[in-house]
Amino acid sequence: MSQNPIAETIASLMPRAKRELTELVAFQSVADWAQFPKSESEAAANWVADALRVEGFQDVALLDTPDGTQSVYGFLPGPEGAPTVLLYAHYDVQPPLDDAAWTSPAFELTERDGRWYGRGAADCKGGFIMHLLALRALKANGGVPVNVKVIVEGSEEQGTGGLQQYAEAHPELLTADTIVIGDAGNFRLGLPTVTATLRGMCLVKVKIDTLGGNLHSGMFGGAAPDALAALIRVLDSLRAADGSTTVDGLASDEVWDGLQYPEADFRADAKVLDGVELIGEGTIADRLWARPAVTVLGIDCPPVIGATPSVHASAGALISLRVPPGVDTAAAVKLLQAHLEARTPWKARLELEVVGQGQPFQADTDSPAYTSMRRALEAAYPGQEMQISGMGGSIPLCNTLTSLYPEAEMLLIGLSEPEAQIHAVNESVSPQELERLSVAEALFLVDYAESKRA
Repeated sequence: MSQNPIAETIASLMPRAKRELTELVAFQSVADWAQFPKSESEAAANWVADALRVEGFQDVALLDTPDGTQSVYGFLPGPEGAPTVLLYAHYDVQPPLDDAAWTSPAFELTERDGRWYGRGAADCKGGFIMHLLALRALKANGGVPVNVKVIVEGSEEQGTGGLQQYAEAHPELLTADTIVIGDAGNFRLGLPTVTATLRGMCLVKVKIDTLGGNLHSGMFGGAAPDALAALIRVLDSLRAADGSTTVDGLASDEVWDGLQYPEADFRADAKVLDGVELIGEGTIADRLWARPAVTVLGIDCPPVIGATPSVHASAGALISLRVPPGVDTAAAVKLLQAHLEARTPWKARLELEVVGQGQPFQADTDSPAYTSMRRALEAAYPGQEMQISGMGGSIPLCNTLTSLYPEAEMLLIGLSEPEAQIHAVNESVSPQELERLSVAEALFLVDYAESKRA
């Protein structure tokens, strides 16, 4: 990375960034009080708020959102007449899954083989540190040239929509000329990338009941309707033989015309076992960024150990449906519900509950802010051209902000490149990626402010 005052400043700040990320990762801020104490999330929110106050932010507030979590807001005034940029990250994290599978403790930032490991290191506590580094570098080199609003969400991973609902009820709070979402990632480590599309998402709980109670499988099996067997049939109906998602009435043949994802790279990134086939058809980019995808996230049924010879009276599952750009999530939910109802066998009783949903997102990549970001990324990553990709994941807030502020430009960058393994065990962040993206964000703010003055 060619040195300039901003890059030099950020390089000098990296030891501090590591200390701060260590402190922030230590909070077990999973926004699910059935799994982790609410006090852990509250402590993380207070840490973020204190960090903003130290940087001179005004009006710092812990926003109590309707889903019972807290988002952190702050405002840093810039020069008079300067544009306003909203910087987004989230401090809540996914649960660690299998603690025993982590090479080092999930909530202890640990350096290993040139990366920093810990839950939330990349997704998205590192994103908040990225914002701090960029702002500190600007303050040390002439000042922050724009008005800055920061919003750090407390329940993004749960998809419960607290911040979206709060923003809709207080539309003046997050108004901005440009919004930088620090919750995406480069397509490949070291390849500067902005994310132009996101799939939407819905979560549906399914419960099937067939009997008043479990029955002896020898005495009743063969005639008594088994709820677990019914559930298996329902879930199997959501995929074709090749693994493609099949929800009645939901199109699954769109194509992605941009940056492609070589199959060999995808197999390596996804750690697909030798000889195991990929599912679906079309290019990898088609499947990840342009088409719907159903995933069964969990099933309520007896484990093998301790199972009894019973016909089961009840069974349940949690289903995720990723919705591609151009499709309304609410309409997709209705199609999914109708599909599940139509495919439930034996007139079994079916209960459905939608527990979370968010709309897909598509950015305008021809906007002036993208021109500034291109110059900034290419300066921070010498010799590399900025790439534009999609992302199969969801950030429901993006569409809320687009709806509230249709004139605002929105850019998605971040630390979640494939090696980060977000949502999996041994999540990590590349400190070099953190450093370069912090430089890029700072350079972007300078370039963007200058373009607005021109």
